[in-house]
Formats: sequence, C-alpha cells, structure tokens
Amino acid sequence: MDIKTYMQTVGRQARSASRSVAAASTDAKNKALLAMAAEIRARAAQLLDANARDLAEARANGLEPSMIDRLTLSAKGIEAMAVGLEQVAALPDPVGEMTDLKRRPSGITVGKMRVPLGVIGIIYEARPNVTADAAALCLKSGNAAILRGGKEALHSNQAIAACVRAGLAAAGLPELAIQVVEITDRAAVGELIAMPEFVDVIVPRGGKGLIERISRDARVPVIKHLDGNCHVYVDEFADPAKALAIVENAKTQRYGTCNTTESLLVDATVAQAQLPAIGHMLAGKGVEVRACPATLAILREAGIADSQLKEAVESDWSEEFLAPIIAVKVVNGLDAAIEHINRYSSGHTEAIVSENYTRAMRFLREVDSASVMINASTRFADGFEYGLGAEIGISTDKIHARGPVGLEGLTSQKWIVFGDGQVRG
Repeated sequence: MDIKTYMQTVGRQARSASRSVAAASTDAKNKALLAMAAEIRARAAQLLDANARDLAEARANGLEPSMIDRLTLSAKGIEAMAVGLEQVAALPDPVGEMTDLKRRPSGITVGKMRVPLGVIGIIYEARPNVTADAAALCLKSGNAAILRGGKEALHSNQAIAACVRAGLAAAGLPELAIQVVEITDRAAVGELIAMPEFVDVIVPRGGKGLIERISRDARVPVIKHLDGNCHVYVDEFADPAKALAIVENAKTQRYGTCNTTESLLVDATVAQAQLPAIGHMLAGKGVEVRACPATLAILREAGIADSQLKEAVESDWSEEFLAPIIAVKVVNGLDAAIEHINRYSSGHTEAIVSENYTRAMRFLREVDSASVMINASTRFADGFEYGLGAEIGISTDKIHARGPVGLEGLTSQKWIVFGDGQVRG
C-alpha cells in the first residue's frame, strides 16, 4: 500500500471511530484509561527494552543531547505515564457540559454545550510519553486520534501503542480510536496535515523546523507553539533567596524543555546586589552567560571567569537555546522589562520575582504570553503541574486553546436552544 492510500485508510478509520468515542460514556472512557495504565505497568520491562533499542539507534545516528534527553524513558517515567492516565481518568468529563444558559424574552433558553473536536492528528518528535498523554487526553475529551511520532522513537511508540489498544479493547471501545502511524517516511506527515475530510485539528510537538513546516503546509487548523524563549524578571522588590532559587530551577533543572528559562532580566536597582550570587550559581553549573555590558561588568567584578561570559548579540534576546546558555540583561524598571519581554518573547511563559503586589499584578496583566507567573519557576508551565493530568502540547496562538492544552482545549462549544413550541415573529 502506498503512503497516500495508507494515510487515507488511517483517516477513514479514525473518522468512523470518532463517532463511537464521541458517544461513549464517561465510565467506558475511564475504564479504558485505567486499563491502559495497568498495561503500561505490566509491560514496563518491554517498554524499557523498546526504548533501549531507540536510544542505541539514536546515539549511533548522532542525535543531539537535547533529543536524547527527550527520547529517554526510565522506570520513573513509565510510572509517570501510568499515573498520568489515572489522573486523566479522575478528571471531570468535559463532554456534554452545558453552560451560560439564559432565558430570552421570546421564551427560548439559549446556552452552550461542550463537544469533541472529532479527529486530532498529533505529530511529535522524540518524547515517547506523548503517545500515552495524547491517547489519554484525546479519549477522555471524546476524540479519536492519529499519532505520528518520530522515527527515532518508533520502537517505544509502538510498545506504548500496544498498551493503548489493549486498554481500549478492555473497555469495549474501538481500538482504531487511537492509531499510531507505522510509516516513518516524512510523506506521511504531508498526507496527515492535508486531510480535512478526516482530520479536524493538528497538534505538532517538536522542533521549530517541524512546526514551521506544518504551519505553512497544513490544510487543517493547527494548535502550536514555535519555540519557548521564556523569561524571568528579577524586580526591584525581589527577595534575593527566592530569585536565586527560581533562576536556578528555571534554567538548570532541565535544558531541553520549552518551559526552561532562556532569558534573565534584572532590575538595575538590584543588579549589583543580586547578579553576583546568580552568576556564581550559573557558572558553577557550567552555564554560559550571554550578557549586556552592564551585566558583564558586574559579573567580572564578582570574579566570574571570562570563559563563562560572552557579550550578547541581538539574536540572543530571542533565542531558545535548549542548552546551558542564558541571555542576561540589566533593565531600567518594570516598564523596560515588560517592553523587552513583549518584544523578544515567543509568548510561552514569563515570571516575575517580586514582593510588590502592585508591580507583580501589572506584570500579570501587561505581559502578553500564554502563562505568566509571580514568584515561581517557569518550569511549572506544564499540563501535569497545572492539574490537567497531562497535556497535548502548549499553544501560544490566541485561539480557544492557549498555554498547556488539556481536556477543554480539545473540545469546542456549540450553541444549544431549549424551546417549548416558540416560533419567531
């Protein structure tokens, strides 16, 4: 079977299965999710073996460290997948929820009902846990899904897909409701994003190049973010201990994630007092600092080696490094910080460290990003941490879904009307 025919078959099967899933009871969907979790735990050794094959091939093919990090499954990660499925099962079912019911002068009652989107195509690289997360969220929100993982995670994704199919079968739901594309050829992606008759929305998760290509070529609506240039702003009224801990976690906990802080802004009034400690922490962790002249002067005076420092160029302010590199700038006040963020940010996640309520609330209101935080690490910008159970991805588009996309982001609303024989005069 050629690629086009194969993808058309997958799409047709997904469309058919989506009708059954949309009509499925909450109990049936939850039963399937819990069965999937049980299968993942029971097959943990098989999942690790499959992942080891992927990792060996990835290293042999010279994949970069950030991709290896995303590809790696551990026993802890497998348990997290199972827990994520259980958490989604425990969440309220959004499908069928009626809101905003209002009686009109004509006597009719008008409101909205939450409904599934239909068929969701998810294209992702490396992270095999996305297979379980996507299956959970799409199923609970009443959607069918077509999952196309990267070739680097083929063995891991297929092993997880077997657990998903077993869970669906245990609940009496169609196994074709969640399909993992078996073709690694990129042409399969081209077909998937050009089937509006079978696919209602595309969610790409991966590198900037992948997402740019999909955004450019898709004939189906896309929920996406291109990159994650996240900021921490250390305000004039920042607590030094909080600032140090937040910057350390936001930048150095993991380098290869989209919610990792890539840019640090420090208020000029506290730069001399707070930058040395932050600089020594970053240097101790091997993080290269690309900085403005004011920052460089302070850090050199504090004894930070020149080997750790580099003068920033214009492109550094908008860069997603995904590496032990951070851009640092001294700014003259809150207005300058907000202006810098709104100019250079990718619109993903920004944080302010401040004990001043008024200034912190201004930051919340005026920073134009999908997640904005006060006195917390940007690493919290995650569906699991937000209580969504898991996430399908992050959206920086200004559409119905913005930020971590969970169950509600995978549904839409339709208008509903209750009448008792009314006719319009």
